[in-house]
Amino acid sequence: MNNTLIFRFIAALLLTSTGMVSHAGDVVSAKSIGMELARDIANESIQACRKDGFNVSAVVVDRHGLVRAALRDDLASRYTLEIAERKAGLTVLAWSDSGQFRQARSDIQQELNHIDGLIVMEGGIKIVSGGYNLGAVGVSGAPGGEKDAACAKKALNKLSERIEFAVE
Repeated sequence: MNNTLIFRFIAALLLTSTGMVSHAGDVVSAKSIGMELARDIANESIQACRKDGFNVSAVVVDRHGLVRAALRDDLASRYTLEIAERKAGLTVLAWSDSGQFRQARSDIQQELNHIDGLIVMEGGIKIVSGGYNLGAVGVSGAPGGEKDAACAKKALNKLSERIEFAVE
């Protein structure tokens, strides 16, 4: 009788452990942009625009569109923060720079502009490290989206080595 009890215990243990293995995909781990790198990208974007005489805001979001850093230059309009965040949001939605997406999909621009957190305007640039999409930076406040995008690209170029080694 004692052997039967031991056998049942071992059988139950095996069934339970195999059940756990079959659900291993229930937990997903992903890399995300860190606060320090996000802050530095936002800051460098603003500094690049300052050098060109523009007062802007820069927002960095992670790959899920969640804000990691948001900075507004001293003289930038308060609305530039929201616009920058929405540009970055579109970039992670499309996994394409917002200006490229705007040119490619003008047919759905108006519909997307009605979705909270998105705006189809130039000035959102994706952040990629080792082929992995980390997130996006959105810049707003310069006179024209191409100038916003240029500031973001200058920041990403300046921090390119650090970004490239962010994901190993």
